Amino acid sequence: MTESDCVTHKNTINRESDQMTGSLGVSRRHALGTATKAGVALSVVGSLIGCSSSAKRRVDSKGGSLGDPIPADPVLHSRTPRPIDIEPHSPSLSAGDSLSSIPPFIIPRSKWTSSGPKRWLADPMHSINRITVHHDAIMPVPGGAYAESLRRLQLIRTGHLNNGWADIGYHFAIDPNGRIWQARPLELQGAHVKDNNPNNLGIVVFGNYEQIRPTAASLQALDQMLAYGMQRFNVPLNRVYTHQELRPTACPGRNLQAQMNSTRSKGGRLSRMISSSSPVLNA
Repeated sequence: MTESDCVTHKNTINRESDQMTGSLGVSRRHALGTATKAGVALSVVGSLIGCSSSAKRRVDSKGGSLGDPIPADPVLHSRTPRPIDIEPHSPSLSAGDSLSSIPPFIIPRSKWTSSGPKRWLADPMHSINRITVHHDAIMPVPGGAYAESLRRLQLIRTGHLNNGWADIGYHFAIDPNGRIWQARPLELQGAHVKDNNPNNLGIVVFGNYEQIRPTAASLQALDQMLAYGMQRFNVPLNRVYTHQELRPTACPGRNLQAQMNSTRSKGGRLSRMISSSSPVLNA
């Protein structure tokens, strides 16, 4: 069975986590202690948001649902996290690049996992003609340390695998320090937007942007990654989406959505970055 559907109901992963710890004969208390020692609370797993590789009836049988929005944030905002600034990378293009190649400014998948995707569960990505931006909707607030990003990627991938998916659902991930990580190989369709995964490159930014604001570094890296993807695959600006623009969901959160609206607008940073490119990119 190949991947096709988007799942955004966090209870599905909670149940998957309970089933997994039960089958291993490990108590939830012990699992919580182990996760805490690793620097990641077990409650984080319950906040994972992503896209399912299973058919709708399979998800329904597990008590999950498809396309549910992230609940509104009940916490009042008291302060804005201080942005982290880094020097930008300048993406370079090679006309002969295959889907499996990545530019040097992206951290390769091999840096955070030695495991490959379950390719028999995924469909091939023959071409790319659109890009979709997400948040991972995980709290607590992500740190900027390299090791924390490694753990976060591994956590998301584990949650997605527990759903029966082929791999982590996104193709690239961006952390608060502006690092860009390779996630799922581009030659495989992602699992990030229900009914919209073919030809769709998925990018996730670490954080729950219903509750916090993205750092300056992560926004800068996101614009650079979007500009790179647009140029490499000849994707016009009007085919750069956020998750909520394709499905009824709160993803990528109100704060990142506002930033995406701004950067894509006339005179916005992404618009300026691609303004001198082929006219099709400004369509």
